Amino acid sequence: METLKSMGERLCALRREKHMRQADVAELLHVTQAHYQRVEKGKINIPTLTLCFLADYFGVTTDYLLGRTDER
Repeated sequence: METLKSMGERLCALRREKHMRQADVAELLHVTQAHYQRVEKGKINIPTLTLCFLADYFGVTTDYLLGRTDER
């Protein structure tokens, strides 16, 4: 569960750096805002392809999103 929490915190920080709302990212992912909100809170896991999309979108590695490294 720690990985999900770390990923959620990093996604939230990256989203804020781009001055985006949760609704904006949810729209990109074709999910509801409530669903994406649960991702940021570390409540649910996301598919691998979604993880890769988000890493590419925010210009970071998947390992960074997963909290496996601090190097973006």
